[in-house]
Amino acid sequence: MNRYPLWKYIVILMALAIGITYTLPNFFGEAPAVQVSSAKATVKVDLSMQKHVEEILAQNQLQPDGVFFDVAGQSGSVKARFRTTDEQLKAKDVLSRSLNPDANDPTYVVALNLLSGSPRWLTALHALPMYLGLDLRGGVHFLLQVDMKGAVDKKLDSLSGDARTLLRDKNVRHGGIEREGDRLTVRFSNADDANRARGILGDNLRELAFSIDGTNVVGVFTDAARKAVQDAAVKQNITTLHNRVNELGVAEPVIQQQGSDRIVVQLPGVQDTAKAKDIIGRTATLEARLADPAVRNPRPGDPVPFGDELFTQGNGAPVMLRKQVIFTGDRIESASAGFDQNQRPSVNIKLDAQGGRVLRDVSRENIGKPMGIVLFEKGKGEVLTVATIQSELGSSFQITGSYSTEAANDLALLLRAGSLAAPMEIIEERTIGPSLGADNIQKGFDSVAYGFAAIAAFMILYYMLFGVFSVAALGINLLLLIAVLSMLQATLTLPGIAAIALVLGMAIDANVLINERIREELRAGASPQMAIAVGFDRAWATILDSNVTTLIAGLALLAFGSGPVRGFAVVHCLGILTSMFSAVFFNRGLVNLWYGRKKKLQSLAIGQIWKPGTDTPVAK
Repeated sequence: MNRYPLWKYIVILMALAIGITYTLPNFFGEAPAVQVSSAKATVKVDLSMQKHVEEILAQNQLQPDGVFFDVAGQSGSVKARFRTTDEQLKAKDVLSRSLNPDANDPTYVVALNLLSGSPRWLTALHALPMYLGLDLRGGVHFLLQVDMKGAVDKKLDSLSGDARTLLRDKNVRHGGIEREGDRLTVRFSNADDANRARGILGDNLRELAFSIDGTNVVGVFTDAARKAVQDAAVKQNITTLHNRVNELGVAEPVIQQQGSDRIVVQLPGVQDTAKAKDIIGRTATLEARLADPAVRNPRPGDPVPFGDELFTQGNGAPVMLRKQVIFTGDRIESASAGFDQNQRPSVNIKLDAQGGRVLRDVSRENIGKPMGIVLFEKGKGEVLTVATIQSELGSSFQITGSYSTEAANDLALLLRAGSLAAPMEIIEERTIGPSLGADNIQKGFDSVAYGFAAIAAFMILYYMLFGVFSVAALGINLLLLIAVLSMLQATLTLPGIAAIALVLGMAIDANVLINERIREELRAGASPQMAIAVGFDRAWATILDSNVTTLIAGLALLAFGSGPVRGFAVVHCLGILTSMFSAVFFNRGLVNLWYGRKKKLQSLAIGQIWKPGTDTPVAK
């Protein structure tokens, strides 16, 4: 009656093995490490850099505890872990000198970092610890306000130029185009021209809804178009911020949207607020220039011809470009990766009307000549690409070359995210010291440990052996919850620790329901084996109902909450799922293993059971 088949015990053992394996990394702490990442948008860090770092360290008699390549982010990074901080500092100096011969123009960022101290075999299984949030590890927190009006005005200015080009191409004369607030007004001398212009503009500029006001055509953003412009501005700013914080060597930055027009930036482990603000708020611009066709393959040290300017591409290859700028990055409306007519990877670029007019004129006169696109950051330019002008170009054109699909995607991203889509202002700034973070960790750990101990003492005293089973199931619940969070690489914060403590209190409720149901069956005269079977079966429905209703509340927090509320909700929802497994499936497995094979079972160690209406105990 109370026996599990073999496969159920195998499932329990597998769950235990997985839980132990993926929980273990959280107990090894963090080890000092050095991180190597790209300092330039045109330089990528790949597996070859990992081998290069290993060679440099070996040549300088430094033995890292492990060298790892992390594919997270656009350009990747290489991390070397060490046993002591002395080795870490020495390795940083060695790598900085070897990888950046010119200290004033570094190609790579060599930063101090922390990595999990897990053994290699755990890392090979991708068993990694949970990340610690800002409140546990310390660092800086910024809340940025995106200027949505600026984003809309910028888009409206672009549409104004497009409208002017359309009307000129269609030979429609107008008395001027003005932007008044969030309205675009085109003035005409008669109603016929206004009606004709309305049809042309409405068919081509679908972001605006056009109407006739006397002899004027007035365009205003549709609700959908306005929201799309604002959403695109926030997303592009988030992408740009991700590219910039790589320079800080942050292990797990949090950059996410909050509400409709705010961005939260959390940099755990960073204490230099001034440097963080400088990197987050700095400007980056793109420029397109003609390359000098007379100097195809310049060598380092060659003289710079008159009217040219020397730039570098990739790992320092010199490129001669004309000083005259064709268009800048603020003229790029969109950039996406695609394929040309020969199915080669390419980048499709769309400029606004003004940028398209200038490029059309320049390209018409320079067919067959190379054109370069330069990214400027911190006053220095880096060539992203050089492509040959094949034909007259307009607002939309395509760049092809010896790109891979991945390289085309990267270039499109750089063109889109070279600068911020809309201005941002820091409206909140907080710095949390590492000592405060360590204190929070200790207090959080103590709260969970003391709560678990108090629950365990009560359950064992009140339910005796069945209390021991319940406490074991509760321990497995905690083990599985931490393992799942580690497998998901979740970021643990103080609200997450609070959710763990709450889950422990809620998880024991299911065991109390089961134990009390078994006691009721014994009190009613059922045999011990029957009481166990009926108690688990009839308590299951109540346990399911209570957990489903609690899960609904947790999912609501997850769907509509943000920041710490979402962190709490994630742990809360996962804890409900693991508690149902441990309280019912695992707990019954222990009971069946202990009592299931005893055919002549006379009593259960489940505490005092009293006859209804009397002071006579039935059993212990």
